[in-house]
Amino acid sequence: MKVTALIPDQIVSDIMELTKGKTITESLVIALRDWVKRQKLLELNQRVLKSPLELSASAEQLRKINRENDPS
Repeated sequence: MKVTALIPDQIVSDIMELTKGKTITESLVIALRDWVKRQKLLELNQRVLKSPLELSASAEQLRKINRENDPS
């Protein structure tokens, strides 16, 4: 998608430096993709905090299962 946006030069320079992108477009795509991933992780963290995962097996039972499934 082609987009026209007014972004301050310093922000563009910082993004290019931090992302190591070869072009402004590549740098912005990297930065936006990383931001989206971060937001999804924060969202997932909030969901887990509200409803923690519960394991139905003990640590010893899980170790036994892992040992039985170990291909080595």
